Amino acid sequence: MTKFLAKTDISKEKGYSYLHQMLLIREFEETVEKLFMKGKIHGTMHLCIGQEATAVGVCSLLNQTDKIITNHRGHGHSIAKGTNVNKMMAELLGRETGICQGKGGSMHIADLDVGNLGANGIVAAGLPIGVGAALTSKMKELNYVVVCFFGDGATNEGAFHESLNLASIWDLPIIFLCENNQYAMSGRTDEMFNISNISERGGSYGIPGITIDGNDLFEVMNTTKEAIDRARDGKGPTFIEAKTYRWKGHSRTDARKYRTREEENYWKENNDPIKNLISVLKENELISDNEISEIKNTVKIEIQKALEYAENSPEPSIDSLENNIYA
Repeated sequence: MTKFLAKTDISKEKGYSYLHQMLLIREFEETVEKLFMKGKIHGTMHLCIGQEATAVGVCSLLNQTDKIITNHRGHGHSIAKGTNVNKMMAELLGRETGICQGKGGSMHIADLDVGNLGANGIVAAGLPIGVGAALTSKMKELNYVVVCFFGDGATNEGAFHESLNLASIWDLPIIFLCENNQYAMSGRTDEMFNISNISERGGSYGIPGITIDGNDLFEVMNTTKEAIDRARDGKGPTFIEAKTYRWKGHSRTDARKYRTREEENYWKENNDPIKNLISVLKENELISDNEISEIKNTVKIEIQKALEYAENSPEPSIDSLENNIYA
């Protein structure tokens, strides 16, 4: 594969931008986790801490007209695609100013203005929606591509296989992006699959299947750029398996008894996507410790302002209860 972006080619401006986005996602997730534990956010929540490189690496390459479909662990994808964090925070707190007027919550964020067709709380349910969006692009010659994000657990659902089959026979402009974070809820992938790489399943449908380090921003970007170009050129879909790791439990009630703290610490110390990016920037003398601190402080202020915006926003009125429920 010809590299779209080598680690030695990155500019200071781009490096800052990528780091800012990844830190923004992490700060958002850490903040909403605290809010959830205080009882300020209702329902459930699935955090993507530790998976920031896939969201930023993929979405940084997309046009505003390109579409994404995300899943229950989709906050990072939404932020990376350009959804306003003020409105996202308001949505999670159930406020009228939320991106979905406070009616969607954590698992149903959508923002059509930036090409975010929405999240879905049903495992694998986003895949056929993504195929439909890609079919629209092809039939109407709109030239946008679709990226469908899903987890490793989704690849054992029938909707996954049906979606890959249709996308393949119709040569649709879609990238299937599997974030393999090692666990489908509480089951390890090596207990759920009898193959080394889930990407091998792409070959069954005549689709290129590629496995990458999902915590290496540059590997994510290079692989995704090739897949986007292929889709835009009318050559059909690509299936990318990005191996990563979720630091937190599956959801708030998950005590993580199925894995050790030693395993978690290993990933945090040795393959943190943010640390990986900072190492590259430092190796290329593009950033100093003071500049890293400045970006972190900027991000904290952004998220604090988002929280203030949300907490000062009104809750939906009873009069709006039935608004925006049916198409």
